[in-house]
Amino acid sequence: MDKANHTVVDDAAQSGANNASNGRTGKDRSTLDWVTARSACTLPKVFATLRQQVEEDVKTRNAKRPTFAPYEFSVADDIDAFTVFLKAKDLSRSVTFKLNEHAIAVHDDQGSAKFQVRLHFNDLAECRLRVDEQEREFWQVRRMALEDLMFRQE
Repeated sequence: MDKANHTVVDDAAQSGANNASNGRTGKDRSTLDWVTARSACTLPKVFATLRQQVEEDVKTRNAKRPTFAPYEFSVADDIDAFTVFLKAKDLSRSVTFKLNEHAIAVHDDQGSAKFQVRLHFNDLAECRLRVDEQEREFWQVRRMALEDLMFRQE
């Protein structure tokens, strides 16, 4: 066996030993392209993802309304913001998501802040959403913002 092949075998054996010793399996993180992963963890990209997911939530919620329901949900875009509306005969309520420099702000129709979403790129190269210093999944952020608007009984 030549020296190059010997090194590859030793590296593979060492990697397997490391995986066995630390309980991890899977790919080697030493070659992770953290720059690409980090560049995907930006507020504009997360904001665009939230916008698309909220649109799907609104479509789903509208589909769950009773036949001839007197209310409807919709989404409207603005510069660096989008708003989800609940419209009925004598009622109009909304929640707005606004892209700011350091966070995504979520406000009710009175302009009161509900919460802010910040980003955290962790040591596992994962882009995480944080609300009040707690990590949240995208669906949790959407629920926090929209549950009262979509399901509140008056």
